[in-house]
Amino acid sequence: MHIPDGYLSPATVIASYTLAIPLWIYGFKKLKQTLNEETLPLIGGLSALSFIIMMFNIPIPGGTSGHAIGATLIAILFNPWIGFISVSLVLLIQSLIFGDGGISALAVNSLGMAFIGSFVGYYVFNFLKNKKFAPFIAGWSGIVASSVFISIALGIQPYWNEAGKPLYFPFDLATTIPALVGSHMLFFGIVEGIFTQLIYNYSKKENNE
Repeated sequence: MHIPDGYLSPATVIASYTLAIPLWIYGFKKLKQTLNEETLPLIGGLSALSFIIMMFNIPIPGGTSGHAIGATLIAILFNPWIGFISVSLVLLIQSLIFGDGGISALAVNSLGMAFIGSFVGYYVFNFLKNKKFAPFIAGWSGIVASSVFISIALGIQPYWNEAGKPLYFPFDLATTIPALVGSHMLFFGIVEGIFTQLIYNYSKKENNE
């Protein structure tokens, strides 16, 4: 789901950063309130896990790729603002060091994978909190919601010049939604759900011992 540079129009880039910057500022305030000697190692470890699983990009039809994220796991173990900031920082590092996702697209990537993934997963988990498979369903829901946002952000970009050359992302919603959302519903969402369930269960078991 990482969107690289050159895929988004200037209007989309400006609008996404206008929305993301105040959310990042507030999220960092929440992170500062949460960090202490006990929480820092766990947040750092979960962020590292998110970094690793997002590096396994699998190309899918429609000009993009799919992967697990880990935002929901951080959100349900701490709170969605921590998930948002942690995954945003992972996306920033990946774009700067590995070229995985672009700086111009960082806000859209963060809003989709970090913000929406964290908050949707968090609230689904809390709605189903007493259910055995609540973490799995929350993880699945969070990443599918992320894929919906990213597919729309990409699908509204197509614009061709007089020579018929696409200026930004070339595929429209009729391609991006089935390709991106469908693959995350049927495959990547299941991987995300299993990952969330397993690590959540392990974390709770460790805390109870």
